[in-house]
Amino acid sequence: MKNLLIASTMGLLAMACGSDPHPPVAPSGGTQDGAKSTQVAGPKASAEEDAAPTQLSIDDKILKACGIAASDAHFDFNSANVKQGDYPVLSKLAQCFASGPLKGRKMLLVGHADSRGDEEYNMTLGGRRAGGVKSVLVARKLSGAQVSTSSRGELDATGSDEASYAQDRRVDVRLAD
Repeated sequence: MKNLLIASTMGLLAMACGSDPHPPVAPSGGTQDGAKSTQVAGPKASAEEDAAPTQLSIDDKILKACGIAASDAHFDFNSANVKQGDYPVLSKLAQCFASGPLKGRKMLLVGHADSRGDEEYNMTLGGRRAGGVKSVLVARKLSGAQVSTSSRGELDATGSDEASYAQDRRVDVRLAD
């Protein structure tokens, strides 16, 4: 009976944690063709939030082609939820890739996490962040076939304090091959 109770509890905990519809993959290498990306710090998290937000780092080539001012989507500590205030820049990205200057091109979203937490959790969290951004783009009429996701988890993390941890929590938006 005791073993059944433990097994049931573990099963409920696993279901409560949810599953990631976009399994994380750790790609190798940097940006495509050595391209640069612009990363802009967003507004700081309020005192009610756990930590400073994460950036959406958009490749400079994409910003220029889509006519987007450097802007970002934010993730709170331990979260993969895209904030509603970040939808305008994601809508512009979707429009640009669906019917604008980058029509038909493919986009790669690479999720990142800070170094806190274990490696497997951070790899999954990075994948969930990239998947969350993809879901917003697809809801704005961008074909899911044009967007691929992956995760680097904490592999590129360099943070040592809250401000630098916030820089590690991001999704990179790149042109895919």
